[in-house]
Amino acid sequence: MIENLTLDQLRIFITVAETGSFSAAARKLSRVQSAVSQSMQGLEVILGTPVFDRSGKAPKLNEAGRAILADAQRLVDGARALKAHAAEMAAGVEPELALAVDAIFPNALLMESLKALRETFHGLPVSVYTEGLGGPEQRLRDGLVRLALSSFASRERAPDLESEFLTRIPMIPVVASSHPLAQIEGAVTREQIEYETQLVLTDRTPISHNSFGGILSRKIWRFADMGARLEFLLEGFGWCNMPTHMVEGALRDGRLKRLEIAGAAPVELTMHVVHERGRAPGRAGRWLIEDLRQRLVGCPSQFVVG
Repeated sequence: MIENLTLDQLRIFITVAETGSFSAAARKLSRVQSAVSQSMQGLEVILGTPVFDRSGKAPKLNEAGRAILADAQRLVDGARALKAHAAEMAAGVEPELALAVDAIFPNALLMESLKALRETFHGLPVSVYTEGLGGPEQRLRDGLVRLALSSFASRERAPDLESEFLTRIPMIPVVASSHPLAQIEGAVTREQIEYETQLVLTDRTPISHNSFGGILSRKIWRFADMGARLEFLLEGFGWCNMPTHMVEGALRDGRLKRLEIAGAAPVELTMHVVHERGRAPGRAGRWLIEDLRQRLVGCPSQFVVG
């Protein structure tokens, strides 16, 4: 008999609990009191237990009613979210926004955009995969995501993927303050740096096993994880090029020192928005890309936007 329970009965039940009486609920719902009373009697029959104490002048929630109220609210909220999600899909919003993001992309900026996305598309489920180098494209090919923010697309032109320029992220050479390179005054020469260990980010996907460029040292330690490389950098294992936004705090508090390398060209990573060819992002994906562009424009000293 529980199958006969309706959302309308639950909404009336919640309104009675909020207003404190059948008559007040009837006024709020623009219904006659007898209809509210009959609906609540039917609710009790379906549930198989009284939810109101009728011993006083006005019915009040009993212990069972108070316990059931939270379940009723969750069901009504769930139905509301379901309706909103269906309406969004009918308006061209993808059922789920799944994206893979290069670990080098500024996480704080991404979170700001995702917060705004949540406010705009209330019922949209979101999945975020943080990857390095070829990882975002691999997630596209695996079918796990529909959209990728990648630094790899500029170097690997794949016929099955489409990409568009998003921004360029400057990289700066840094080293722990305790490292011998940090003790050198002025510019570090190529001869001085080539015998020090360079911490290099390398690709762990089948797409390519190449390292990101800018290798100057003969001694190389390779890392597939950006976070692990940063930890080793801070502990003085070697030097490396890091995105400016990821090391600003450590530079300010003196844990890291920026190196000036004589004759070394500036290094930067080009970020692209990537998706499968012929499968463009849906409405929410397009909205997110545009929002990210606007936020990047607001940081002209850190990023170059196309």
